[in-house]
Amino acid sequence: MQSRRNVLKGAAAAAAFAAAARGEGQVRRPNIVFILADDLGYADLSCYGQPDFETPAIDSLAADGLKLAQAYANSAVCSATRTALITGRYQYRLPVGLEEPVPENSSPVGLPPGHPTLPSLLRRVGYRTALVGKWHLGAPPHYGPRKSGYDEFFGFYGGATDYFAHRVVGRGAGEEPYDGLYENDRPVSVEGYLTDVLTDRAAAYIARQGKRGPFFLSLHYNAPHWPWEGPADGAVPAQLKSLRDEDGGNLAIYAAMVRSMDAGVGRILAALQAAGIADDTIVVFTSDNGGERFSDTWPFTGMKGELLEGGLRVPALLRWPGRIAAGSRSDQVTVSMDWLPTLTTLAQTAPSTSYPPDGEDLSSIFVEEAAGHGRTLFWRYRANDQAAMRDGDLKYLKLGGREYLFDVAADQRERANLAERLPDRFARMKAAYSAWNATMLPYPAESFSETPKGHVADRY
Repeated sequence: MQSRRNVLKGAAAAAAFAAAARGEGQVRRPNIVFILADDLGYADLSCYGQPDFETPAIDSLAADGLKLAQAYANSAVCSATRTALITGRYQYRLPVGLEEPVPENSSPVGLPPGHPTLPSLLRRVGYRTALVGKWHLGAPPHYGPRKSGYDEFFGFYGGATDYFAHRVVGRGAGEEPYDGLYENDRPVSVEGYLTDVLTDRAAAYIARQGKRGPFFLSLHYNAPHWPWEGPADGAVPAQLKSLRDEDGGNLAIYAAMVRSMDAGVGRILAALQAAGIADDTIVVFTSDNGGERFSDTWPFTGMKGELLEGGLRVPALLRWPGRIAAGSRSDQVTVSMDWLPTLTTLAQTAPSTSYPPDGEDLSSIFVEEAAGHGRTLFWRYRANDQAAMRDGDLKYLKLGGREYLFDVAADQRERANLAERLPDRFARMKAAYSAWNATMLPYPAESFSETPKGHVADRY
């Protein structure tokens, strides 16, 4: 399942990590910087095959650490994945996870403040916690980052905001724009391109924390999510009919947006180095779902909003100097909800026993070179009545009113339907999906699911 080399730099590193995981000795808890891109396609980074532009800073995480070749998002849209990421559980266990995605400022649901989260679990063992960037898990006064484990917040509550004016625009006829950026619970006005603004705040947070003790920083970029505004565009809200910018954008603008984020990641890595804590910090980089209309999802078919591989497969990179060897690669199947049990173990703590994770602790695979293993994962998406299950290399898919069985290891494009060739396996997987689905919350009639437009589901 795996192809790894020199995952640990010597037996001493292995022994130190094992002791830390057991809570023995005085091994320092690592800082954690979790960088989440928005709508980044699987092949939008040069280390994943992007041929048209380079992403050297993000690529350096692969060169200096671990590249995951089979990483999945928990959903094909953003806030559902973010629910799974922060809780370590299938998003369908919570009402907020049934909103796909959460409508901006108009939904009565959100992430319950009492639910354990990755930041709250880390905070209990002494971590200082901050979110810089996108939240999208419910609006104040009932919901928000500071109610769910973050000490500090700078960013925006909804799904997107204008990159220059930092205002939400074009939500309805006659509706005035409203403030996009907040510092903790207070709206703020800050000049600059949004990707740069978020990078500035994150780098300043790192410099402020320094060597004071462990911190957990979530840097959730808006890039490369619409609206399609590159750093040189200088757009203003009046030029956008809506944040979706459906008549705007092109490949050149998209490339500029990704390159701007890459430059930001480079500044974050430089800030860790300048603070003298690069070797004491785990850095994760991934995306919340598959790519949008200008992204590259090769070799997969499909995009955001679909349970085809292109809507679910994401890049994922992990760097921890002295623990994970440079240039490592893993074919272990992973999913967004794995990060909570994995990172809590690496931070020498554990998930809540009252809310056991559905994700797996993969720390032994990432750091101790344990053998990889097959996974059984499930997805559903209300729009277009989609369903999917991966069991080993086989994937059951319901899409566009039809059902399929694919070998996604051999047939990455999901073209050779094996349902008739392997009828027993198809029937077992379909039954297993139905049994799993019965354990999740049903979609209430009023829950929101964004209907994809012009997607592969319409013509598959």
